[in-house]
Amino acid sequence: MPQPGTLVDALGSFRFAVEINGITQAMFDECTGLEGKTEVFEYKEGGLNNHSHKLPGPVTFSNITLKWGMTEDSAMWDWYNRVITKKDKSAELRPVSIVQYNSTHVEVQRWNLTGAFPVKWTGPSFNAAQSNNAVNSMELAFGELTFVKRA
Repeated sequence: MPQPGTLVDALGSFRFAVEINGITQAMFDECTGLEGKTEVFEYKEGGLNNHSHKLPGPVTFSNITLKWGMTEDSAMWDWYNRVITKKDKSAELRPVSIVQYNSTHVEVQRWNLTGAFPVKWTGPSFNAAQSNNAVNSMELAFGELTFVKRA
């Protein structure tokens, strides 16, 4: 922890990587949806009419959306295609990590997703009147999330 009065630079949201199976698969332009939500159980106690107890329940995580500029590499599409075509999809569950770096490209924290698999793929939009890059998008569902802060 920095000393009081010490200025600390905020971490940039543009210095990140996505690892799939421990390997940086592609250079992603955007990663959104990193969100967890805890269900709240409300318990009304008999004879206590001025308030109720609120207790934490199960946690759910939203899907992660990755966007990247289209290249000739089809690894992400191939993964999605295996998930939608294979009878036994369990072999396609992958560990995925979203890794954030500081300004000197040193890893400072990561979010590890367990049992991730693609649930939606969106191909590029084409428009001959514009010179934008073609962008793919893939949505990933996963079972568990852990956060790791590097010292």
